Amino acid sequence: MTAVDRVDVLIIGAGISGIGAARYLRTEHPSKTFSIVEARAAAGGTWDLFRYPGIRSDSDLHTFGYEFKPWTDKQAIADAPRILDYLHETIEENDLTGHIRYHHKVVAAAWSSDDARWLVDLERTDSGERAQISARWIFCGSGYYDYDEGFSPDFAGEDRFRGQIVHPQHWPEDLDYAGKRVVVIGSGATAVTLLPAMAEEAAHVTMLQRTPTYVIPLPREDAIANSLKKIFGNERGYALTRQKNVAQQRILFELCQRFPQVARRMIRKINKSQLPEDFPVDVHFNPPYDPWDQRLCVVPDADLFRTIRSGKASIVTDRIASFTETGILLESGVELEADIIVTATGLNIKIIGGIDLTVDGNPVSLPDTVVYRGIMLSGVPNFALAIGYTNASWTLKIGLLCQYFCKLLGYMDSHGHDAVWPVADPDMPTRPLLDFGAGYVQRALDTLPKQGPHAPWVMSMSYYADRRLFKGDVADENLRFARARQAQVLA
Repeated sequence: MTAVDRVDVLIIGAGISGIGAARYLRTEHPSKTFSIVEARAAAGGTWDLFRYPGIRSDSDLHTFGYEFKPWTDKQAIADAPRILDYLHETIEENDLTGHIRYHHKVVAAAWSSDDARWLVDLERTDSGERAQISARWIFCGSGYYDYDEGFSPDFAGEDRFRGQIVHPQHWPEDLDYAGKRVVVIGSGATAVTLLPAMAEEAAHVTMLQRTPTYVIPLPREDAIANSLKKIFGNERGYALTRQKNVAQQRILFELCQRFPQVARRMIRKINKSQLPEDFPVDVHFNPPYDPWDQRLCVVPDADLFRTIRSGKASIVTDRIASFTETGILLESGVELEADIIVTATGLNIKIIGGIDLTVDGNPVSLPDTVVYRGIMLSGVPNFALAIGYTNASWTLKIGLLCQYFCKLLGYMDSHGHDAVWPVADPDMPTRPLLDFGAGYVQRALDTLPKQGPHAPWVMSMSYYADRRLFKGDVADENLRFARARQAQVLA
């Protein structure tokens, strides 16, 4: 990299969002220059970072996949290697390899209104060297997780445990759990994935949860989707399946929100049918909150329930008093013996990757900004961020954001604008960005941007509402456009 490279768009992150944004740029604005900077050594984001046993999607790939690239694998709930193959194919098919700069972490970005450009500070994660790149736009596709550290509570007596403690975000490649007793702390998507995967080799696996989670079984393969692809071909069959699954996701979500007690009874009935006759369903599968106040956990082919029925795994609902030399002492007085403890206790949120943003020398305080159309931040010019749905497939939202982003670029080109930023009414009431009960969200709300009470200032979680919003006019009274005062000189 030269001292200061120049691009039209700098995409941060070579995960599913960044790769998608690059593809849309290639097709909608082929004359624009762009680079993708990735702090890690490989593309794939989440699907390359996490290496724990059984890692898979918790959304079907017909909606988690890109609209422009059919998912042709028979698995609908797919494991990570298949998703990685899909992402690598997208990179190759769209000639993106040469645009990705690995081992480049964005540290800071400074906007100059005089130049209508960002000056971005980069650090090479393999050497520590510093470099800079100048960009007209930043598209932040890094998601909202902290890729450096997961969330691990402080457990009393943790240093006394003589076995091995592992966090799923930093899974050792050489971890040998064959014939060993494993306790997985947690009840979310990671825990319900680990339980059946590790039980194949471990002596026994116990999932220790403080609070139960709603769990529903789904077929790993979507028979209707596979039939539609056979009848109509991959592209048309994929499109039809995508429409079907988007509708199913929305109907399930609305049912849970409008009729929570009915949804609770339905889920309980399904769980009970999958478990041993005398299993205490209301102890281990009866969350204190309503369905979809937090994300539902999907288990493909009911593997979690099948493993419990086999006796290879069990669930304990209790609180931890302390770790011991040989396991975990619970508040009930019971001690769970363990050779390995897996802390599947969640993730940390780090919005926009923790980048220090400044606008004309003034630091940007994210909690003081308001999100516009779910893609821009009030008062921050030429900056797009990609955050997907929490109640449906992440990529459904990303696709809509990328299409709007490309339309906005075209609008600015045709009207001779160099910069754009949203302006929020200072008297507009605001609320937290994500209306979601998950612990990792609640812990981070004070660090996140806000949302307003109505469109376009809401962080919509409805694909249908967003599709209508983004199909409307590109510009509205909330956007301000400008030309760079020195653009002619620097061009």
